[in-house]
Amino acid sequence: MKKNFLPFALPSIDDNEINEVVDTLKSGWLTTGPKTRKFEEDFKKFVGAPYALAVNSGTAGLHLALEAVGVSHKHKIITSPYTFTATAEVIRYLGAEPIFVDIDPKTFNIDVKLAAEVLATKADCKALIPVHIAGQVCDMDPILKLAKKHSLKIIEDAAHALTASYKGKMVGDVGDISVFSFYVTKTIATGEGGMITLKDLDLANHMSIMRLHGIDRDVFDRYSSDKPSWYYEVVAPGFKYNLTDIASAIGIHQLKKATLFREKRKAIAERYNEEFRGLPLDIPYVSNVDDLHAWHLYIIQLHLESIKISRNRFIELMTEEGIGTSVHFIPLHLHPYWRDRYDFKPHDFPNALDVYQRAVSLPIYPKMTDNDVDRVIRAVKSILS
Repeated sequence: MKKNFLPFALPSIDDNEINEVVDTLKSGWLTTGPKTRKFEEDFKKFVGAPYALAVNSGTAGLHLALEAVGVSHKHKIITSPYTFTATAEVIRYLGAEPIFVDIDPKTFNIDVKLAAEVLATKADCKALIPVHIAGQVCDMDPILKLAKKHSLKIIEDAAHALTASYKGKMVGDVGDISVFSFYVTKTIATGEGGMITLKDLDLANHMSIMRLHGIDRDVFDRYSSDKPSWYYEVVAPGFKYNLTDIASAIGIHQLKKATLFREKRKAIAERYNEEFRGLPLDIPYVSNVDDLHAWHLYIIQLHLESIKISRNRFIELMTEEGIGTSVHFIPLHLHPYWRDRYDFKPHDFPNALDVYQRAVSLPIYPKMTDNDVDRVIRAVKSILS
């Protein structure tokens, strides 16, 4: 491996985040407190949602959302197999069952027509979780129409979709509940962390209580009030899903740069698109140029029928060129747990399988220099030409 290896992803952290974290450490308030409240306020304004709740991961946010809308062992939840396992595992946390629906081979997002066919035969579906793969928003109008027809809650897995929009509205203000991730590779990063946005005050209040042990008082109020405030009540068997002020200190400044980050990612994507024309691969399909694409990932599809190497060999050769890559995603129905529990076969979801077998994710992040982008382009052309 070359010494000047270009990693697949790197966070963009500068002195603003560092100084805010230092300020937090000096304040003595490390857990959920004033910085988290500010992060929540800033975030809901950014996406245009009435309510925002910070949590310690996107996974926690999805779990809280499903619990809040009343999902139990009696229910089935529709989602895509072309996603990270967190999207589906939270369904199992509550004893419910996922119903996987294949993807559109162009967008990699859930095929709404297939979802409608499933719903025509399933009477016990409680919710639908669309996943905005790579930062391209699902076609939400037919999804929302389907939800209304079948009385479903829409919980968007927006882990890839911060700064993305749909028909003039930011993701976070489209479905019933949206859940974002701030994992280190995401469009903004706090290391670990997530945010829930929603419109329903009752659901927001419920999730606020459940994210911290089912306690009916905010920990910041309990420990910062100048009046006797030791008393609290546990009103439900909640979870430990709160976000710390240390992470929120990073998030406050990451969010301020989110639009700039998107523009940098978009510029890299446009450069790739131009340079890869004519190569035996498909560049990412953009369903609506008027929508904002978050460009969290840049996924190419190799034409395996016309090149002399496998997808895995392509990745190996990129590594030899000093370029980090990844694969998004290994469909869930291929993983032992999901495969064995539901007796899935690889071709049960043919579009997800085909996309996976040809997919390679290339580096795309704000910290990349023009020279870094040139290196990726040269490597891809050298291997495929």
